Amino acid sequence: MTSGSSRFRLLVLLALLGARGLLAPPAPAQDLRRARQTIACLASPALHGRGYVNRGEQRAARFVQKQFRALGLLPLTSAGYYQPFTLPINTFPGRAALAVNQQPLRPGLDFIADAASGSGSVRGPVRLLDTLIFTQPTARTALLATPLAGTVLVLTQAQARRLPSLPAPVQAHLAAAAARITLVPKLTASLAGEQQPQPRLEVLASSWPAPARTVALQLEARLLAAYPTQNVIGYLPGTARPDSFLVVSAHYDHLGRLGCATYFPGANDNASGVAMLLELAAYYAQPAHRPACSVVFMAFGAEEAGLLGSRYFVEHPWIPLSRIRFLVNLDLLGTGDDGLTVVNGRVFEEPFRQLQHLNAQQQYVGSLAARGRAANSDHYYFSERGVPAFFFYTRGGSPAYHDVLDRSETLSLTAFGPVFRLLRDFLNGQGAAPSTK
Repeated sequence: MTSGSSRFRLLVLLALLGARGLLAPPAPAQDLRRARQTIACLASPALHGRGYVNRGEQRAARFVQKQFRALGLLPLTSAGYYQPFTLPINTFPGRAALAVNQQPLRPGLDFIADAASGSGSVRGPVRLLDTLIFTQPTARTALLATPLAGTVLVLTQAQARRLPSLPAPVQAHLAAAAARITLVPKLTASLAGEQQPQPRLEVLASSWPAPARTVALQLEARLLAAYPTQNVIGYLPGTARPDSFLVVSAHYDHLGRLGCATYFPGANDNASGVAMLLELAAYYAQPAHRPACSVVFMAFGAEEAGLLGSRYFVEHPWIPLSRIRFLVNLDLLGTGDDGLTVVNGRVFEEPFRQLQHLNAQQQYVGSLAARGRAANSDHYYFSERGVPAFFFYTRGGSPAYHDVLDRSETLSLTAFGPVFRLLRDFLNGQGAAPSTK
């Protein structure tokens, strides 16, 4: 057992070695210890949460690219493994501080920035939003007559969701407050491609003092209008049907940083999916397992910004979408205590029955549940264009999601090995199994 500081140094070292291509490539057979190493590397502080501060996502992309090359995956085009594109993204590279009643709160644990927050340095009194403005015109009239400049508007998450229903003059008046704080039951960070003029924070309701009288906050926000990022794509040519494709996908990006001292590790979301993708790539790269169909491995960027990387590929495909036999998308595979869910299982019913049969034969996972159509990961734009696609995610275990607690050491990886074997068998059934001719 190592101390906390020793473990931290080890993770940083693993990340640096991986980013420089020095981490050992995946070995021939699926290995849980190696998968943990991959997750720890991608979730380490050296990769800055795989976001858009300190080029964390580009460090992660280099790690994936070098693993592809080490495994013998080939680029699909003469341009190499990267499919570049740009996106607008709001970032928080500098100071992020909040004090209520002169008592500091902790970034990441007590508060986060709203994805579209602007910059600001604000010190002022608290003003609670009056819920009556949603139902009573007299309350809205009274609000419009009340100056909000210099105040910090505080509202609940339920109230924030109702703001778009208010008349435009009322919304504009609320935007005149010096800052806005939304009290939430759980801190769940996200990304945005635009920026509001006022600083906006989300504060954990259980961390908010009562009564709150004064607020002091500092937040640096920087909107990047055309940040360059990329998808990372490699493939193994089929031995019998090279012009027919199976696709394995996972997004490598995450939420990045909140200021200088706080980052979002993204171990389950989605270092775990990338680890599974690399394990499958290692399996099919073995001479004995070389696929009959070509298998393309796609590590998508900018999933957290709105599925932008996968949408870009669908709009600018490097292979004909009509030649994709099936796509398997991997996200949130770090747990499994409560089983495995398959998005599109109710859409593509025959492939799901095949999956159920394989699972029943080998008893890989105890619970295999089907969902319908959902725009919640990178399978979505493919299936909308008629490509048969499943999105797999595990259930149970750590509840951490889009927060600073999604760390590699919290993942049980309960179902990682069984899910690998189920995916392998399913892909083989879809055409990846070596030709017997």
